[in-house]
Amino acid sequence: MSGHEGDGTQVGTGATVEPADTAAIPELVIISGMSGAGRSTAAKCLEDLGWFVVDNLPPALIPTMVDLGARSQGNVARIAVVVDVRGRGFFDSLRQSLADLDAKSVRRRVIFLEASDDALVRRFESVRRPHPLQGSGRIVDGIAAERDLLRELRGDADLVIDTSGLNVHELRAKMDAQFAGGEEPELRATVMSFGYKYGLPVDADLVVDCRFLPNPHWVPELRPFTGLNEEVSGYVFNQPGAKEFLDRYTELLQLIAAGYRREGKRYVTVAVGCTGGKHRSVAMSEKLAARLADAGVETVVVHRDMGRE
Repeated sequence: MSGHEGDGTQVGTGATVEPADTAAIPELVIISGMSGAGRSTAAKCLEDLGWFVVDNLPPALIPTMVDLGARSQGNVARIAVVVDVRGRGFFDSLRQSLADLDAKSVRRRVIFLEASDDALVRRFESVRRPHPLQGSGRIVDGIAAERDLLRELRGDADLVIDTSGLNVHELRAKMDAQFAGGEEPELRATVMSFGYKYGLPVDADLVVDCRFLPNPHWVPELRPFTGLNEEVSGYVFNQPGAKEFLDRYTELLQLIAAGYRREGKRYVTVAVGCTGGKHRSVAMSEKLAARLADAGVETVVVHRDMGRE
């Protein structure tokens, strides 16, 4: 278990902590997810941003850690806790700990790091280490067991980051984009274009299909360009139903965003797909992101598959 050097606070199973002033309760981020998906990198990024980071803290001790932070007279205002299957039996107590935190009105978020089976197998094989749950079986057996164990937590996560195609620097950039700013907005949205032929984004909260629109790929003079090109975008939005779809789906997202805010969800990823992720989905993503930004939602646009052809 590690934190910032120089802090003499000790956390033990017998610790007794007096209730703290609600106004002094630190912000909490719980980092979890698949082994090999980048939890350590995400934690290090938050540490570099000034968070007090505790690795592999038993979940039952998270409320105690928060109480200790609240008693630090503002010295520990932001705490990040890495929770994973290394805690074995302790992991079962996470749900109760989250309920305790909610009862104390702790501002907490759960960040879940995800990756495909192929990516995880490659990473474990490259470092020649066994998966913590594989036992006498194969790496894929350990991955399957871990996915089953973490399925419910993944569903409850505020932010899911798929690191399958990310290197360390790209993951740090994603973390910086979410946490390096000043005052956090009410809701952050990532609008991601993608190509169905490359697979669905596993970290998407909402998926929308633009393949009902004619494909600019079959227009020779437009084929070399992407949806960022004005002529391609104009072609897409001159098709029957395109503008109406943009209007209606924007209204739906505004309704969903209001519900997310009420439920305390601060992150949403909207995936917009077409066949190759080059023309229609890119054009639609750009317009959709602009609409969300106009509605007061801080929005980032990611074109996952543009340039893969």
